[in-house]
Amino acid sequence: MLKLYYGPGACSFVPHVGLEAIKAATGEEFETQTVKLHKGEQHTPEYLALNPLGLVPVLVEDGKPLTQIVAICDYLDRRFPQAGLLPAEPWQRAQALSTFVWMNNTVHPTFTHIFRPAKFAGSEAAQGDVRSTAVTMFREHLERIQAMTGHAAPYLLGDKLSFIDAYAVVFLRWGGLGGIDPASLPAYKAYVERVAAHPAVAAAMARENINLDTYKPK
Repeated sequence: MLKLYYGPGACSFVPHVGLEAIKAATGEEFETQTVKLHKGEQHTPEYLALNPLGLVPVLVEDGKPLTQIVAICDYLDRRFPQAGLLPAEPWQRAQALSTFVWMNNTVHPTFTHIFRPAKFAGSEAAQGDVRSTAVTMFREHLERIQAMTGHAAPYLLGDKLSFIDAYAVVFLRWGGLGGIDPASLPAYKAYVERVAAHPAVAAAMARENINLDTYKPK
């Protein structure tokens, strides 16, 4: 049986949603293991044996771990194509992966600069500069995703939920944590509310005990 190690609200939400969609489409059951990132459980010897980088997610099958979100999602889609989590047609699939990889290697690391500025600068003043610059950049990324939602029908890749939709949910939630009011991105917010109503997304959110509203006005 597949087993997903995830951190509530982290990027591991993306394959978590995928596994729920696969279960609905195929009946394939899966197991989950919560990794409490705020308690440092990703740095325990047991977890580091699965992923020496100490990151989530990790997908385990037959005792073999697979790391890195894009690789995990690509594997899940290839193993369970009937769930339709990525396009089957080669060009459309490549375009979808282009967006997915941009989310993973550009949008995601930008938020890391907001959430963990101490990784990138020493002094408090420098960390403040890192964070404020990253907030500006992250908002620009969210605005680009908002522009994409103008073509959602009703999801970003058409009439089927994809991994990209799940990542878009993650980013709007993270934006709230970074002080970006989702109400200032109304089209994006409305799209995420539609996505959150999908049974696979709702199930993953319930298991992770998270909600969409993370913004707290100062």
